[in-house]
Amino acid sequence: MPMLQNSIPLSHQSPLQLFGRRLAFILIVLLICAIVLSSWNLLNSVLSWYASAVTGSSSTGFWWRAMYASVEVGVILGFLSMVVALVVAVPAIVVIWSAVLVLLSFSGKPRMVVVVEGKKLTAEMGRAVGMVVVKEGNLVAGVCAVVGYFLFVRYGMEHAL
Repeated sequence: MPMLQNSIPLSHQSPLQLFGRRLAFILIVLLICAIVLSSWNLLNSVLSWYASAVTGSSSTGFWWRAMYASVEVGVILGFLSMVVALVVAVPAIVVIWSAVLVLLSFSGKPRMVVVVEGKKLTAEMGRAVGMVVVKEGNLVAGVCAVVGYFLFVRYGMEHAL
């Protein structure tokens, strides 16, 4: 098994240790770009499905199709907004978390107390960030679904005639 300079096997190394910080950050950015591009393709497929469904059928049946397409668009954009919010929030959360742990350790608390407080802090910050991200994602999904519905209905009325 190949070994690194500090004699830890490669199978036990984290990606950050294997690649370095810069390359790991580049890989994370590329992963996020891939998610954005796949969601863009998914949005295009929803829009093309709606356009073909409206132009190929009667003018009375486009209401439920508009509802279905707008909900799909809202879900896709809501999920995408949650991913972007997490990408923006995680570095700030890590800085705050580490600063609080350093302050706790400098305040003279024993190591085990700092570990217990760190676990509590991690759980509390994770819960708070998760609730905010889900709430914002739902808000974006709802707004996009409502606006999308009216746009789809307008498009359906214009092209179904």
